[in-house]
Amino acid sequence: MQAIRIGLLGLGTVGSGTAEVLQKNAAEISRRLGREVRLAMVSSRDAAKARSVCPDAQYMADPFELVRHPDVDIVVELFGGTQIAKDLVLEAVENGKHVVTANKKLLAEYGNEIFALAGRKNVMVQFEAAVAGGIPIIKALREGMSANRIKSIMGIINGTSNFILSEMREKGSPFAQVLKQAQELGYAEADPTFDIEGHDAGHKITIMSALAFGTPVNFGACYLEGISKLDARDIRYAEELGYRVKLLGITRLSEKGVELRVHPTLLPECRLLANVNGVMNAVRVNADMVGETLYYGAGAGALPTASAVVADIIDISRLLSADSGHRVPYLAFQPGRLQEVHFLSMDEITSSYYLRVQAADKAGVLGSIANILAGEGISIEALIQKGVLDNNQAEIVILTHSTVEQNIRRAIPRIEAEASVSAPVVMIRMESLND
Repeated sequence: MQAIRIGLLGLGTVGSGTAEVLQKNAAEISRRLGREVRLAMVSSRDAAKARSVCPDAQYMADPFELVRHPDVDIVVELFGGTQIAKDLVLEAVENGKHVVTANKKLLAEYGNEIFALAGRKNVMVQFEAAVAGGIPIIKALREGMSANRIKSIMGIINGTSNFILSEMREKGSPFAQVLKQAQELGYAEADPTFDIEGHDAGHKITIMSALAFGTPVNFGACYLEGISKLDARDIRYAEELGYRVKLLGITRLSEKGVELRVHPTLLPECRLLANVNGVMNAVRVNADMVGETLYYGAGAGALPTASAVVADIIDISRLLSADSGHRVPYLAFQPGRLQEVHFLSMDEITSSYYLRVQAADKAGVLGSIANILAGEGISIEALIQKGVLDNNQAEIVILTHSTVEQNIRRAIPRIEAEASVSAPVVMIRMESLND
């Protein structure tokens, strides 16, 4: 039987890892698949590296020549970004090539266009490695959960941010100091904006939301709030109250529509998700039949991510002779059955809240704040004074019961307008994980 011929675009961290897995585990892959998978062609900016890492593959200086080549069956796109990668993927599909990609930004922003063209050309597009690295969460959502109505997904899906928050909690270090440490260790880029401001997690939760609820991909509906403004004392106060702060990607289906958001979140420390530390990832899925399931593992890195890439190559290879009606749909639901839904604005979501207020240490202040919250229909679960600062200002930490966010957004300016309040109110959302 003829070998499956792979055209590899990109030899960065994941690309080099993919080449290593394909070559080192060639015999194991062949045993599983029943035929050889051969790295036939590679395109990279560094020709010398390509010839060193992939000595048996043909080097192609022009990546467009690779995606059009008749001797390539599957194109593996690992360039990243959305400029040349988008054009290459569309060109590959146009030429009847099946595609594997780890490019979450590409799929979150242009997935609908790519999947529509792939459907017309009867080719497969697989993307397990685009979300949570080596954790097989895409396969779980597309196949393992196919008998379920999914209720919600919550995930720690950016290792850089999780490392920073773990270090801030364990050492009490300020954000800037831990970010520098993360950059020195190679966990954060020189420009870390994509990770720490929630964009990376936003792309991933957008893809998972579409898979969970049968909607077109809609990154524009995703609310993004990063961790760069978090204060180490809020992480400390949260822990004293029995919570951990995590950057969560959250999507939830309700009668009002779909929530799609990324932001720092307080989680009860007794929950498994709250105890995922360092650069590890975890995704919690709650569904009607199976209940709560948790997927944990390495969310990045050369070999864990390459493992997911090669698994996609094997899946495609097994289904080459199947017609489109017998393949797993790109977004888990049949293309004609995807539904447009209302995505909730942040004012419409319901959550509990952590508030930190700095105010004068004098009688009546707590009562005034409590009255403002009550006036907006917000009930208090706990209210604690954390001590008096040097300027006779007290720090007050408030945990609220569940309320609609627009109530909190109305209450905060009213609290800040009080003469006794001397600093902006800090607000962090909370999740109990009791769906």
